[in-house]
Amino acid sequence: MNILGISCFYHDSAACLVRDGEIMGAVQEERFTRKKHDFNFPINSINWCLKEGGICANDLDFVVFYEKPFIKFERILETYLTYAPVGIKQFLQSLPLWLKQKLWIPEFISKELNYKGKILFTGHHESHAASAFYPSPFKEAAFLTMDGVGEWDTASFGIGKDNDIEILYTLKFPHSLGLLYSAFTYYTGFKVNSGEYKLMGLAPYGEPKYVDVILNKLIDIKEDGSFRLNMEYFEYCYGFRMINFRFEKLFGGPARKPETKITQKDMDIAASIQKVTEEIMLRMAGHVYKITGLDSLCLAGGVALNCVGNGKILRECPFKNIWIQPASGDAGGALGASLFIWYKYLDNKRICDNKNDKQKASLLGPYFSDNYIQDFLIKEGVTYKKLSCLEIPNIVSDLIISGNIIGWFQGRLEFGPRALGARSIIGDARNPEMQSRMNLKIKYRESFRPFAPTVLKEYVSSWFDLDRESPYMLLVAPVEEGKRVKVENPATNLQGFDKLKVVRSKIPAVTHVDYSARIQTIKREDLPLYYDMINLFFKKTDCPVIINTSFNVRGEPLVCTPEDAFKCFMRTEMDYLLIGSFLLDKKEQKPFEKDIKWKEVFELD
Repeated sequence: MNILGISCFYHDSAACLVRDGEIMGAVQEERFTRKKHDFNFPINSINWCLKEGGICANDLDFVVFYEKPFIKFERILETYLTYAPVGIKQFLQSLPLWLKQKLWIPEFISKELNYKGKILFTGHHESHAASAFYPSPFKEAAFLTMDGVGEWDTASFGIGKDNDIEILYTLKFPHSLGLLYSAFTYYTGFKVNSGEYKLMGLAPYGEPKYVDVILNKLIDIKEDGSFRLNMEYFEYCYGFRMINFRFEKLFGGPARKPETKITQKDMDIAASIQKVTEEIMLRMAGHVYKITGLDSLCLAGGVALNCVGNGKILRECPFKNIWIQPASGDAGGALGASLFIWYKYLDNKRICDNKNDKQKASLLGPYFSDNYIQDFLIKEGVTYKKLSCLEIPNIVSDLIISGNIIGWFQGRLEFGPRALGARSIIGDARNPEMQSRMNLKIKYRESFRPFAPTVLKEYVSSWFDLDRESPYMLLVAPVEEGKRVKVENPATNLQGFDKLKVVRSKIPAVTHVDYSARIQTIKREDLPLYYDMINLFFKKTDCPVIINTSFNVRGEPLVCTPEDAFKCFMRTEMDYLLIGSFLLDKKEQKPFEKDIKWKEVFELD
């Protein structure tokens, strides 16, 4: 039985094909269109899923949409009527798209796919809950979903058992942790729905000086983690901005203009909202444990990408096990919706072992053979060297040790926002200059942004304060005490980005200024070549950790195809590209036609 899940029309459109309960493929539309967070109907993703499954649209048994448009429109209409006539411009601007497209999803899907079969709908947070529980390794678990807003719900929790999920409680719009965090994303000058991770990365540079202001003026948090926002300070219900003039007055000035200098105040604002967010996440998770009494917790929704908060839940809540959907945002809704139909709607049996998940390391996207890659390289006139699987780990590990930055393109594309060893840029985590160099000359992004480590699973506890796997880079934990470097007293007085000048550990390129790291663990059965390369690096250096960042530049999605990878490689200052079995040395390549100069984009964006 073939079930196609679709999410679209808000942000991060995606499609997922599930066959007899197995995830055959899942991919975001942005990977094909090259428009970051593309929200349009994911026709390219759907076509790829069908091709991957060897079927056409009429071979599908069900198509399922990840939320219920009529209920969502009801919320938009009711919200407008509550604030009318304020917000009429925003309402009228959104109305044509709803009347033309969003309210006619079945007709739209049937027409676009030439599909005559059954079309179903799940609730937005049902999709999140299903994406959290069904791929997890647990026979029974609590789940907690937190995001901006679906139809009406902004958070939910409940219980998953065998093939059933049941939502017990929900939090309703406009009271939303995701939208609260996005309001501060906007205020600090980052882009809503894409810059939240920048706000999280900025937080350790500041002090949480504004926590009391937030708690006294903006939000009333209850012991169980539920809360009410003071809507006098927010505009997202009726306007084009997240916040209003009262919010700006409360924090002493207007929102930072994008691309202007980040001040100490911005850092302190980031630290403050991050601390409040962590407190809400902890209270919510604690309440879920109190109500369910279960040892395992599954997380999804956009807020579950706050890996600092996830780490706090793991360390400070009573749950023994935690599993987080790697595509926690709306893209994962396509996966959750299709699994919801297979398990709950069709009542199929679910088999799990409480150990291994069904996410397939989130390597669910397109794959390109060596024949395809070589044909492309020959066509482009690229100079390359073909390596065997035995040569690759040895040669690449030596290149890393020599200080080179390498594009790594292997196997199936990752589903979700994180590069996990298939479309990665890698380097030496021991090199204190690597963080700044990769940010400014490879990624062309803000210098404060931290990089993540990939560590061999067997050695994670030796290098980080973490006693379990973190395969999807969704847990933050401190660097282990014995691997830290003692900081001299004068250096502790450094403020803001000056903190970057201090070497804090034996792996400074992946150690944030608060000694934390966003960890990815790797085991051989998931990515043999990637594991073998890191393992050989470990044998040569006594360090089982490398830098792993996403293979893209600022403003672009993760590379999907060999063509994408080669363009990114040539437009940046990467030293080498390993693409399939082929190694490219930048020094040996002919000049590249730069239709876009990434450095200029970075400076002028």
